[in-house]
Amino acid sequence: MKDVQIGRIHDILGDEVKNYKVPIVDLIKIQTDDPFKVLVTTIMSARTQDGATAQAAKRLFSKVDRPSDLRKFTERQIEEIIFPVGFYKNKARFLKELPDVLDKEFNGEVPKTIDELIKLPGVGRKTANLVVTIAFDDYGICVDTHVHRIMNRFGYVKTKTPYETEMALREKLPKRYWKTINSILVAFGQNLCRPISPKCSECPVESYCNRVGVEKWT
Repeated sequence: MKDVQIGRIHDILGDEVKNYKVPIVDLIKIQTDDPFKVLVTTIMSARTQDGATAQAAKRLFSKVDRPSDLRKFTERQIEEIIFPVGFYKNKARFLKELPDVLDKEFNGEVPKTIDELIKLPGVGRKTANLVVTIAFDDYGICVDTHVHRIMNRFGYVKTKTPYETEMALREKLPKRYWKTINSILVAFGQNLCRPISPKCSECPVESYCNRVGVEKWT
């Protein structure tokens, strides 16, 4: 197995994905620079295509500007606003609960650490890491299905779950790449390094990849 030059891969893909669409959570950060809206968008984006998340965010933020605004709507009304994001009923419940938890635990402010963020409804480690890096420009490693799949495909880690991948990357990945690796690999995974039949013939880092588990590519 070839040595995985992760720094070289990071830099090459960083240039490559500049030509791709910006992931929705990054876009919300650019547009609003609001940790609350980054948090809400991240909650809605789980298991949902960016296009659907973007439309739901646009509808929701035309009515909701701060956590307390969520109290104006019933859970059912929030469902109708964010539909058809994945698991919209659960996410509407999380959003309905969010302002009360923020007020009770964090004086109405979005917390800045992973350990605090995972106390919020609908927030797991993936969401917490993403909010830390995108909303607060702090160090976190957000591992979604793209990061988990691609890092194992490269042969950089050998893990079975996203949690294991996060822990392995915290040990192995140089910290200077922590803030950017998720956005880069999400864009890369959506466009070239797909779960099935990745476009290896078009891949700018093909020579650095061990193609672990890849049986068919284009």
